[in-house]
Amino acid sequence: MKAQKQFIIDDLLKRINESPFMLVAEYTGLTVGDFSELRNRLRETGSECHVVKNSYVKRAAREAQLPEDLGEALTGQTAVVTGQEDICAAAKVLKTFASEFEKPAVKIGVLDGKLLTAEQVGELAALPSREVLLAKLLGVLQAPASNLARLLNEPAGSLARVLGAKQAEG
Repeated sequence: MKAQKQFIIDDLLKRINESPFMLVAEYTGLTVGDFSELRNRLRETGSECHVVKNSYVKRAAREAQLPEDLGEALTGQTAVVTGQEDICAAAKVLKTFASEFEKPAVKIGVLDGKLLTAEQVGELAALPSREVLLAKLLGVLQAPASNLARLLNEPAGSLARVLGAKQAEG
């Protein structure tokens, strides 16, 4: 039994170390079908949801050198969400799912080794998707270049319009 326990802790530790974030949610009251639906939605965002004993999470978190305050939130039936991509997308899935099924409740989160409250995770869920933010950034970066191109083309365009008007007169 001890080898199995250590295997689970090592697997969880590996997931925590490979992920830039971890969300902890209370899933009490979810049916197996609902929980499967949640896992499928999270998988679409590149995230995974695992049910693990709180003592295992505490041990793995301690070994991963996560904030000690994390252990205070590990009570009840706990699901751990980790992923390789976007914490905002995972938080958005949890928020949307909770609005539909009234569960799971996000207790706490960790992003790049820093503790996040449930409210902060909710704020991340409210952010636009990564693609939308990248598109906005690209627009901001391209605006000065397009303005410069317009300004550089304006004198030549003005000259062409003046010559065209003179030709039409004469």
